Amino acid sequence: MIQTIILKQRPVGKPTLSDFEFIKEDTDLNIEKGEILLEATYISVDPYLRGRMSDAKSYVAPFELGKPITSGVIAKVIASKNDKFTEGDFVSGMMDWKTQQISKGEGLLKVDKDRAPLSAYLGILGMTGLTAYCGLTQIGKPKAGETLVVSGAAGAVGSVVGQIGKILGLYVVGIAGTDEKVEMLTSKFGFDHAINYNTTDDMKAALRTACPDGVDVYFDNVGGTISDAVLYNINKFARMVICGAISVYNNTEAPKSVSVQPFLVKNSALMQGFIVSNYMDKFPEAMKHLSGWLAEGKLTYSETVVEGFANTTQAFLDLFDGKNKGKMIVKA
Repeated sequence: MIQTIILKQRPVGKPTLSDFEFIKEDTDLNIEKGEILLEATYISVDPYLRGRMSDAKSYVAPFELGKPITSGVIAKVIASKNDKFTEGDFVSGMMDWKTQQISKGEGLLKVDKDRAPLSAYLGILGMTGLTAYCGLTQIGKPKAGETLVVSGAAGAVGSVVGQIGKILGLYVVGIAGTDEKVEMLTSKFGFDHAINYNTTDDMKAALRTACPDGVDVYFDNVGGTISDAVLYNINKFARMVICGAISVYNNTEAPKSVSVQPFLVKNSALMQGFIVSNYMDKFPEAMKHLSGWLAEGKLTYSETVVEGFANTTQAFLDLFDGKNKGKMIVKA
C-alpha cells in the first residue's frame, strides 16, 4: 500500500486538513535500469512550504494542485538498479510526500546513520544548519562582543543561530512563545537571555532591558510586531538577517507594520533577505564547522518527532501554533 499526500486546494489564510488529500494505492512499484526504489523514513515539515501552497510569484514555483507536496526527506533504498546506490543505503533530498517512490538518484545524497542520527540530516546537518550558518555569517557578519537577537529562537533554525552566535563570542538574546521554550533557550542552548513574547506587554522595553548595549545583529524568523520592536533597539551599522516571516504567512491582507526606512537610514543599517541556496558555495565550509562543532559537543539540537506518515499534514499545521521545539520531523 503506497500512500501519497497531495495539495487538494490552495489554502486561504491558515491551512487546514481539508486543503490536503490522502491517496492510497494498492500497487507495487517496479524499477528499471538506472532507477532506485525509495521508502520514506523521515519527512521534514517547514514553514516555507506554506508559501508554495499559494499561486504567487516567489523564489520557487508553487505546488501544483492535485500533485504531491515535496520537502526534504530521508529515505531508505529498498531496491536498486542504479550503480551509485545499494539496497540499504539511506539518502537525503527533495522528495514527494509518499511512503514509496521511484527515483533516478539525481539530487540525492547518501547519509551515514553511524555518523549522526538520520533525522539530523534534515536539521542541524541539513538545510536547517546550513540556513543558520550561512545567514548569520554571510549577512550578519558577527563580531565577538556584539549583541545578537534571534526571533523564533526555539525553532529549528533559530536555536542553531543562537548557538553559533555563542561559539563566535556574541551576547545572544532569544525570543520565543512559552516559558518552557524560554527556559530551554538558556539552559540547553546557552542563550544569555530569553523573552516570552506572549507574556510581554512591551517588547520594545523588554528588548531594551535584555540588550543594554543595543542590537548589532538581528536574525529574523517571524516578522510582524516582534521585528518592529527590534527596530527601535538597533545600533549604528546593525545587520538584520531576514530568514522568514511565519507570523504573517497566513495573513489574507497586507500586514500593517512600521516603516523600516527611517530606522535603516538613521542607523546606516542593513536589512537583507535570503534563501539558503544563495550560498551553495559556502556549504562545504558550513558543513565542516557544523559537523565539527556537533562532534565537539559545542552544538546541540532539539527535535519534535511526530510518528506516522498519516500525521504529516497535522505536523505541518502545528508549526503555525508553535507546537514544535526545534526541528519538526515526521517519522514515516
